[in-house]
Amino acid sequence: MDAIDPRAALDALVADSGESYAALSRMLRRNDAYLQQYVKRGTPRVLAERDRKLLAAYFNVDEAVLGGASSSPNPAMISVRRLDVAASAGPGGLVEDDKAIGDARFDRNLLDMLGIRTGKLAMIRAEGDSMNPLIEDGDQMLVDEGDRRTGPRGAIYVIRLDQALMVKRVSRNGDRMTIASDNPAFPVMPEHGVSDVDIIGRVVWLSRSL
Repeated sequence: MDAIDPRAALDALVADSGESYAALSRMLRRNDAYLQQYVKRGTPRVLAERDRKLLAAYFNVDEAVLGGASSSPNPAMISVRRLDVAASAGPGGLVEDDKAIGDARFDRNLLDMLGIRTGKLAMIRAEGDSMNPLIEDGDQMLVDEGDRRTGPRGAIYVIRLDQALMVKRVSRNGDRMTIASDNPAFPVMPEHGVSDVDIIGRVVWLSRSL
């Protein structure tokens, strides 16, 4: 059997999905040209293990397709509860009850690659477009409820503010919180005191229907 060419395989997966190289590169937290240079120019020579695992999980293919070792036929899986709520990526949505509507299954190795160790995870749907282009309306967000640490660099969190559940970029400076939208069309939010903001958890992964 002929060996699989991982570059050709990735090129075909991207073409079939309709997704862009730039968007997938951003998902990997790389520069926009990263994957296109890998496929078209051969740089880097091989994908980093973390990037390969994330892409294999995104496209639901065996890692061997992208140049890695074949996955175990029965990888250890982790159940993550899915919640019937939407975290607004717009003006903020009111939430009365976080109802579980089932479980999603994640490969433990993938969670390890994402640096998730807490075991307190939930899937929540994003609603609105204030976090475009990173998060789009309808995206399913994997939220690490065990990671509520905030600092001056900022990260993406699901939070409750004035009883509204929302997903925003949050940073902390002393006893003040800066809550921001990525979409520049949305107004700047005022700073809040630390006690005014309930950090639900950090967004660590996105799933998107094409």
